[in-house]
Amino acid sequence: MFRLLNIEFHKLKHNRASRVLSIIYFALLTSIALIAAIKFDIGPIKFHLAEQGIFNFPYIWHFNTYVAAIFKFFLLLVIVSMMANEYSYKTLKQNLIDGLSKKEFILSKFYTVVAFAFVSMVFVFVTSLVLGLIYSDFNELSIILSDLDYLLAFFVKLVGFFSFGLFLGILIKRSAFAVGAMIVWYCVEWLIYGILGWKVVNNWDTAQSIKNFLPLEAMQNLIIEPGSRLGAVKSIANQIGTEFSKDYSVSFTNIIIVLIWTAIFIYLSYFLLKKRDL
Repeated sequence: MFRLLNIEFHKLKHNRASRVLSIIYFALLTSIALIAAIKFDIGPIKFHLAEQGIFNFPYIWHFNTYVAAIFKFFLLLVIVSMMANEYSYKTLKQNLIDGLSKKEFILSKFYTVVAFAFVSMVFVFVTSLVLGLIYSDFNELSIILSDLDYLLAFFVKLVGFFSFGLFLGILIKRSAFAVGAMIVWYCVEWLIYGILGWKVVNNWDTAQSIKNFLPLEAMQNLIIEPGSRLGAVKSIANQIGTEFSKDYSVSFTNIIIVLIWTAIFIYLSYFLLKKRDL
């Protein structure tokens, strides 16, 4: 595994675009801390975002993983360009000539995906822990360690998303078109939902239940938006007669669905590479 990872990171190290995108991605993850600096005064109204409870344990695990997941598109570009470069620079063919099997080649890409996801998870964990220890009103160890399953959901989400990008990179061979294909697939999932709800099952709840099994929807459902969970938001909602009844917990079922899709994407990547004449 480490030999295959070393090969991939050697390629990434010598690719300027990948280095720049990776730096931007981790800089954006770090920038979550800048949210604490957001404050403004409007007459007698003084607003400091950090005082609204977003950095309280255990809520911070939910909030930071949700925000950090938005930046995953920068690493997606690294993943798809990584595959596009294999074809453009003929390094794929050279690796196979040098003795790397097609299975090892796919594994090297998958290990890179997992490594990116793992480093991202650790990065978010450390950033969240530091921010929480500084700003949280609750610092008991039991509270700090609760809701850590959001980090697992974040990791699984990134692995699934990057595996999808890897598959599209192998299928299409061009990074821009691969990213475009993912956007198209996102629209296709909504189209499927619309057709199911309007024509097939004639029930929007059933259509949504079916849509939950599609890859991007399942990944999105791993971490539900945290905004409506804030006490201040709930208070405003109650004042205007609205209630939120969402389940914010991490669903084990969604984790299984995303892991199954991840396995499918990696297998299809290997299948394509195995059948394709290089």
